Amino acid sequence: MATNVLKFDASDAPFRADPAHSFTMPARFYTSAEVYELEKDTIFYKTWHYACHVSQVSQPGAFFSTKIHEQNLFITRGRDNELRAFYNVCAHRGHELVSGSGRKSLITCPYHAWSFDLEGNLVSARNSENVANFDRCEFSLKPVRLEVFCGMVMINLDLDAKPFTEQFDGLEDEIRQYMPSVDELSFAQRDTFEVASNWKVLIDNFLECYHCAPAHLDFVDLVDMNSYRTITHKRYSSQCAAAPRTTSSKAFSFEPGEVDFGYAGFFVWPNMTIWIYPGEANLSILQMTPAEPARTVEYQDWFTPGGALTPQLKEAADYQKDVLQPEDIGLCESVQRGLYSKGYNQGRFIVDKGKTELSEHAVHHFQTMVMEALGFELD
Repeated sequence: MATNVLKFDASDAPFRADPAHSFTMPARFYTSAEVYELEKDTIFYKTWHYACHVSQVSQPGAFFSTKIHEQNLFITRGRDNELRAFYNVCAHRGHELVSGSGRKSLITCPYHAWSFDLEGNLVSARNSENVANFDRCEFSLKPVRLEVFCGMVMINLDLDAKPFTEQFDGLEDEIRQYMPSVDELSFAQRDTFEVASNWKVLIDNFLECYHCAPAHLDFVDLVDMNSYRTITHKRYSSQCAAAPRTTSSKAFSFEPGEVDFGYAGFFVWPNMTIWIYPGEANLSILQMTPAEPARTVEYQDWFTPGGALTPQLKEAADYQKDVLQPEDIGLCESVQRGLYSKGYNQGRFIVDKGKTELSEHAVHHFQTMVMEALGFELD
């Protein structure tokens, strides 16, 4: 590798392709500003990211702005009812075009009032008629790849990227198995969490339930841990449990509904997780968005029938926001502080032959994808 921080040295134990014989990634991969910057180009600018739900841009003219690191973007629905995504930057002098969400018939830059239609074409540039050889076609908005997956609007800066459904083959079938009415769900609410840790610490934490019994007493009261299993696929993993232990757990109570199992969770490379809780129809997205090497912003978006949180679903969402997330955030922030310690560099993956709820093979699966994206070849 070209930089010392990415080279293994004599103080590093081996990261291997076999999780049962591998040490974890070295601590500096979670603390280094150099690694953080490299991840932008090698991971985030080449992969699919969740932007919003289709119900949030359901009408012609509706728009929703988002970011992938410093890249400002927006999604809009055209008069032809097609969804499109563009870089959120005026082709004149680079001013941001929109913020937040809303509805417009034209996208007009606040700086010099250049206007673009919902298909990204420049339709008005004040005084440009007096500029020699000015060609409006040269100043269209720059497009971004967009696909809709189970109601989720997914975007990718790489125009040549393989389709989302191809990269994550099998994921849609699994989601529809657990949530048959996924197409009938609408956006209900967003909860935001500021976390003082690297984004990868949060993903590592999501991908194992080895910590669940010591740290999430209410969750293990809800979910049958004996049936909890995590299965890794090429670019995603699933972690699901059978029927819930009780309908009146310490986490939240519910009546049997469309979701008749204990829990279904999915990790989608690189930083999106999908949650389905038991009871009434529901699905939520928890996305870990890097902000700094040791700071992450998490967005959890809830989708429910009609975009409403019934008392049962509100209790589940409140449990997630007020109990489970604070528990996980506290764990991850403590890990991040520990990663700076001179007394720690790497640990071992706990992987058992049965790949039970105590196994960390999915953490290794994720860390392998990170290492490969950064240019490492594994033994």
